[in-house]
Amino acid sequence: MLIDKYNQYFSNNRYRGLSPKSVQKSVHFGLKFANFEPNLFPIFLVETKINKNLIELGKKVLTAESEAIESLKSAIDGRFEEAIRLILSSKGKVVLTGVGKSALIAQKISATFNSTGQVSVFLHSADALHGDIGILDKSDIVISISKSGETEELVKLLPYFKRIECKHIALTGNVSSTIARASNCILDVSVEEEACRNNLAPTTSTTVALAMGDALAVCLMEARDFTTSDFARNHPSGSLGKKMLLTVGDVYPNNAIPKVGPNSSVEEVIMEISSKRLGATAVVNEGNTVLGIITDGDLRRMLKSHEDYKGLKASEIMSQNPKTTKPEINASKALAYMKSNSITHLIVEEDGQLLGFIHMHDLLREGLG
Repeated sequence: MLIDKYNQYFSNNRYRGLSPKSVQKSVHFGLKFANFEPNLFPIFLVETKINKNLIELGKKVLTAESEAIESLKSAIDGRFEEAIRLILSSKGKVVLTGVGKSALIAQKISATFNSTGQVSVFLHSADALHGDIGILDKSDIVISISKSGETEELVKLLPYFKRIECKHIALTGNVSSTIARASNCILDVSVEEEACRNNLAPTTSTTVALAMGDALAVCLMEARDFTTSDFARNHPSGSLGKKMLLTVGDVYPNNAIPKVGPNSSVEEVIMEISSKRLGATAVVNEGNTVLGIITDGDLRRMLKSHEDYKGLKASEIMSQNPKTTKPEINASKALAYMKSNSITHLIVEEDGQLLGFIHMHDLLREGLG
């Protein structure tokens, strides 16, 4: 009988090509490994019912969460302002703590704080009970996140918060809870219900808690006059950080320095350009002062205008007054300068002295563009 059930179930396209015997063998092994009796296997053979209204259900979830955020506006009141003032007046860091999904939201809020000018750390409430509480200092601000306000691990931490006299902000869905009553400031993030049909999976509640964290972060940014430049400093490898912070001096030292003297032959010029692989060479005097530049384009123009070029010197084919830049120049501005002049490289110099070359491809590889 059991093999007949295998035959029936695995006859669809999804399992075509697998013999019932092989399926039976592998399933028996799997169920035995999981301490299930193989004869109970048919109860697991339940086809997933695809609801044709999944699109509507997805929209319903988003509507429920957006309405919950809209309702959250009422919690932006004097207590919210008090929380901002507590954080601004603190000489320590902001410590976010929670358990489960609330811990994940706490991690995100802490990360947002750090990237927007507020020093913050995440402390898992369970780990705090086993030694990690040592990261907490009297000057710190604790923001605990708990929908019920009765999370066991957090409740056990309350005496410690009181003992070291650190300030405590409760971000909770139950303003009458144990955690709320023990806090210095309560931020109400209660919701009518979760978005899931069983009103169990943290969905609406976590969305609202995260939104409250964003509101705190943005208000702290505004209070501190946190600028775009400040943001870039905290994101040195990000696109914005590189556009604002990366300089020519950060990039050009990685390149070779092609250079020839004014009396160098055409052959020497070609060899220098080819060996340094930048498509150009600087022409400098004995004191390393830049006199000009010779590019691939200059060589092509030389071939067109001179039938016999073997006797020419570098000084005769170079372009004088080449486009240059300095180490301290912003890399994005250097790239824009190249584009506006339809060139692919710039000589890097300081007081007329050759320092090196920067190529457009160097900057494009850095993510500028």
